[in-house]
This record gives sequence, C-alpha cells and structure tokens, in this order.
Amino acid sequence: MPWELSEFGQGLCTGSGIGELMEDLGAALTAGGERIRMLGGGQPAHIPEIDAVWRQRMKEIMGAEGELERMLGDYEGPAGNHGFRAALAGLFSREFGWELGPENVAVTAGGQTAFFFLFNSLAGRFADGRRKKILLPLVPEYIGYASQSAGGELFRGAKPRLEMIGNHEFKYRVDFDSLEINDEVAAICVSRPTNPTGNVLTDNEIGHLAELAAEHAIPLIIDNAYGAPFPNIIFSEVTPVWNENIILTQSLSKTGLPGTRTGIVIAREEVIRWVTSMTSIVGLSNTNAGQAIMQPLLENGEILRLSDEVIQPFYRIKSDQARSLVEEHFDPSLPWRIHKREGALFLWLWFEDLPITSLELYERLKARDVLVVPGNYFFYGLEDEHWPHRNECLRISFTMSGEVVGEGFRIIGEEVKKAYEGR
Repeated sequence: MPWELSEFGQGLCTGSGIGELMEDLGAALTAGGERIRMLGGGQPAHIPEIDAVWRQRMKEIMGAEGELERMLGDYEGPAGNHGFRAALAGLFSREFGWELGPENVAVTAGGQTAFFFLFNSLAGRFADGRRKKILLPLVPEYIGYASQSAGGELFRGAKPRLEMIGNHEFKYRVDFDSLEINDEVAAICVSRPTNPTGNVLTDNEIGHLAELAAEHAIPLIIDNAYGAPFPNIIFSEVTPVWNENIILTQSLSKTGLPGTRTGIVIAREEVIRWVTSMTSIVGLSNTNAGQAIMQPLLENGEILRLSDEVIQPFYRIKSDQARSLVEEHFDPSLPWRIHKREGALFLWLWFEDLPITSLELYERLKARDVLVVPGNYFFYGLEDEHWPHRNECLRISFTMSGEVVGEGFRIIGEEVKKAYEGR
C-alpha cells in the first residue's frame, strides 16, 4: 500500500513541469554526449580569468594556518559566517551609502532556498483561514519560483505591456495601469535582470513598485542573481537600491561559483531572524566554501572590478554574438522577435502566431540534439488567462562554446521555418 502524502508533500514530492524538463535534459545529455547542443540550462560560462581567481583563492586558503580546516570542519551559525556578512554589508555601505550591518545579512544554501523561505513565510495559508499570494508584476518570470509553495497556489501574475522595437525586437514593460494590489497580495517580487527574458526593470519602474509596496505595507523582493553590483551581467545603467521595505537577494552562482550554493538575503533585521530560524530548522547551517572564497574579494572590493571588467564584458560579447547568429540563420520574412537584450545569459525569442506550441518546437529541436527551454513554463500565475503568446516563446542560453551555439541557432532557424511552412 502506498504511503500518503501531506499537503506539503503533494506540492513538492510529486514533480513539476520544470522538474520533468530538467530530467529530460539530463537524460538527453547522458544519451547524446558531445552531440547535444546544450542551449537550455542556466549554467554560467567558465571564464578563464575568473576560474584563475578561484584557483588562487583556494591556494591562499590551503596555505593559511587553520583556514582550510575551519572551512571544511566547522559549523557556522545559521545566519552565515559573521566575517562574510560584515564584509558584504561593509561593501554595500561604502558603495551606496546603505545603512547595513551584518545583522541585515543572512546566507542561505543557494538563492533558490532563500526564495522558498521568503515566499512561504510571507504568503500561503494563514491561521485565520486567509490565503495570500506573491504578486509577479512582470510575467514571464523565473521558473525556479513556480513550484515553491508548501501548500496551495502561491503566485498571482500580471500580464506585461508589449513594446515593439523595429521589425524583430520587443520589450516587456510593467503595466502599472492594470496592476492590482489588494489584501490578497503578501509581497511583490521581481528578478532584475529577469530570467528568462533578460529584461531589466528601469530605475523608475523599480521606484514605482517600491512606492506601491510601501503604500500597501508589504515588501518588494528583488532577485538580484544576475544584477548590479555583482555579477553585474547588465548591459544598461541601473542603480542598485535597498531600504527596510525591500528584501534584496544576491547569489554567488553567476559570479562563477554555482557549486558552492551560496545565496544571500539583505533585509530588515526581523526578516534576517526568520531566515536564520528556517535555516537552523531545515538545514542546521550553511555551506562555508563560497563565503570563505569570496570574503576578501568583498573586503577589498575586487569583486566589483571583476564584475565590471571581466564578467559583464564577457557576457555582453556572447550576447552580441548570439544576436548575430539569429540574423544569420533566421528567415527575416518570418514574424520572429527577440526581447531587447539588457542582461543575463539568455535570448528570449517570440514566434508570433507560431502554428505549433513552443513545447512541440522543443520536442522537434530535441530530436535534432538541440536543447532549449519552451517558454510556457515561465508564464505561471496566469492560469486563468488565455494568452497565445505564452506558447510562442523559447529561452535560449548562449554560454556554451561559439561552435555549439552557432550550430544550435542554425537548427532552430530551420525548425522554425518548417513550423511556419507547415512541414
């Protein structure tokens, strides 16, 4: 007889669309080996200059008396290493004048864990029977949030305005005229840059959302995994922002340390206490390696130089190359558009009036050893909304080698043309 799952178990133990997709990608890679053009993941590139920094830091850790032993052999407190938290707070205080101390910083086992903690502590079912949700003011949004509820629906999405740019570009913008914030909304959440689209909300848009959040006495959560000041994978000028009504998250993953699983929450002290408590209950403490590697780079500001002079230019060049490949391999007479490239590691493609769904296009591409991510997975919180656009998009990563990316775009262009021609 099968064991019965709780409401929590039903939500997290029975799989999800993106979980099935990632299993599919893993199986295809295992079976296909080097034939596979992997354009579907969020894996950051290995940048030689950055890898050299990590290698040097490991040498320094191993050469310092007792440092390796502390990194590998000691539990830290559930909020994270005090020196690391103080270094991060000091960096942001110096650079931006924020009134931060280590008491405003908590470390989690990756950014994904931080959002599980934050979403489920702020929204969901309350003791008096009320239910509250997280408002996503600009959908499509990061798929990693979608299945994080500990019970019941957790998100309410808002359709964006679509701004057409030339013949083959467009941009999503927050539709403030239609944005509804009522007692059901527990918090507003945005990623900046947005995964999957690379959209970067402007300073004015962020300011407006912050004002709305403060007006309704709810937090604005900003996912800064790709953002400024590090890793700064942003191709436009933006101003980092934080105050006690904002919960800001950072990550070490896109600086080149995804394996260390180091997420960061910057918030008012009560939120840090929540996160610390949840960490102690769920995981006891956090991993030490990422904090140990990064702390001196925060203290001397070197991470800002590396972000500005190495990481951001690297990905800007990769983005420009990917854009050129689209021009080379896509039929200009077809109604395809690329979201304006403002940051992150992806191109977001929209095929207007595509005769097949993005999921069917994904299957056709997989059959030709090209792995992408179908766009429908990113349009959650809009379950009651009939919107063909949600089935007409693809997310494509450009972090792999130029040869792999070029061959991938050639095949995508061929399959898109076949789809429009009804073949």
